[in-house]
Amino acid sequence: MSFVWIVDDDRSIRWVLEKALDREGIAHRSFESAAEVRIALEQETPALLVSDVRMPGESGLSLLKWVKETQPTLPVIIMTAYSDLDTAVQAFQGGAFEYLPKPFDVEQAVALIRRAMSTHTPPEGAAAEPAKASPQEQREMLGKAAAMQDVFRAIGRLSTSNVTVLITGESGTGKELVARALHEHSPRNGKPFIAINTAAIPKDLLESELFGHERGSFTGAAATRQGRFQQAEGGTLFLDEIGDMPADLQVRLLRVLQDGEYYRVGGQAPMKSNVRIIAATHQNLDERVKQGLFREDLLHRLNVVRLRLPPLRERRDDIPLLMKYFLGKSAQTLGGDVKSLTLKAMDRIQAFAFPGNVRQLENICHWITVMAPGQTVDVGDLPPEVQFAAPREASAAPPSPAPSAMPAATTSVETSHAATSASAAAPSADAWSASVHSVASEPQNSGAGAAESLAPPTWRDALSKSLAEAIRANESTPGERLTKEFEETLIRTALNETKGRRIEASVWLGWGRNTLTRKIHELGLDEKV
Repeated sequence: MSFVWIVDDDRSIRWVLEKALDREGIAHRSFESAAEVRIALEQETPALLVSDVRMPGESGLSLLKWVKETQPTLPVIIMTAYSDLDTAVQAFQGGAFEYLPKPFDVEQAVALIRRAMSTHTPPEGAAAEPAKASPQEQREMLGKAAAMQDVFRAIGRLSTSNVTVLITGESGTGKELVARALHEHSPRNGKPFIAINTAAIPKDLLESELFGHERGSFTGAAATRQGRFQQAEGGTLFLDEIGDMPADLQVRLLRVLQDGEYYRVGGQAPMKSNVRIIAATHQNLDERVKQGLFREDLLHRLNVVRLRLPPLRERRDDIPLLMKYFLGKSAQTLGGDVKSLTLKAMDRIQAFAFPGNVRQLENICHWITVMAPGQTVDVGDLPPEVQFAAPREASAAPPSPAPSAMPAATTSVETSHAATSASAAAPSADAWSASVHSVASEPQNSGAGAAESLAPPTWRDALSKSLAEAIRANESTPGERLTKEFEETLIRTALNETKGRRIEASVWLGWGRNTLTRKIHELGLDEKV
């Protein structure tokens, strides 16, 4: 029996996982399609199936459903480069052991594979759980960053639960979106989702808003009124900014969570409550407990599962994806064509601090849609607060740390976008040095531009000169050759500076270790470095 089966139409992904499993001494077998796996499963059963989602022909989710119907005890890990909330939830609801977004950490993937294999002990009389229907699409929950994938994974794991959830995060990070997603991917989907911001309602009115009131219970109470608890019966009540709730109402909320009962304002008969509570706050509730501003027992009741939403500055790689979505949404809502950003404009956007997080990014997209004069948006067309913002500290080059202080390597698997042939011979990296010296040796211009021309040449000058000469010489695809030379120079320099330590080199290059290994293999540098 092959212990681990890998199915992915991307050869580079299969290769990386195969090498990782070989190093760990784990037997494996690879497939390019779900159809091949179906045929093989008629002959033998692995201890674990690791499957991609989007493949030619049958998808990984469809294969997952079939496997759980025919071999319910076989653990399945779903991996995909198209990381979104729906895929995560469908994977978990379909019975996946775990959801693994690409790019992923190779060491963590191997540890996950070992953990999944250890669970493959078929119980007697085990039966397959029927796969549930796909949940309603949540288009606004976007993000490929690792922190957002953790959120997606948590929503998927909570999709069959009614447990109380506390969502923490700065203002504008999307706490209500996550609360709605938790509701829509839960057994209470189809029942009411009621949201209330406890900080936006005056203290004197908040009690009535939450619990309702009887007619005549106070001046102005001309009729009996339902509270939010009653409106949310059978569904979910989202209490936003719970950290600002007055102390006396904290006591009442605690009793509802403990006893499942409450009284309307002025009421005499208790009312039953069957409501799931999801709370959110931008404040540190642990600190507010120490300050005596929040009840510790209420915090324990709310803090059954805590989800932290990352600020946008911690997920800057998601900004282009979010910009594309919000610009499209703005164009549809406000009218006009969808704007696009130049690379410089996108760099400036990604360097912005975003104190208002995703909400501020959405507002900037509205501004661009209405105010930017052309179809293509450059730096000068951005809002003033972005255009003239001071560069963020994180954009500065970090000082060179000692080897012991190196950050933990992030070894990640990436899909191959323009993989070059492994058999192509890589030219010598000395070509770069020669080209720079060639530029430096050229005579300088005189006159008004003399000051600028006296500036020392840069690697960009060398690259520009090399490409221009190759084009004039009618060379075939010089860009491919120069790209190989550039990457070889980066690899050789990084490995030389780190004394051949590939993990450390990959960190400085901004690549995953597996990406560095793949490029070394593609450039034919295995024996040279």
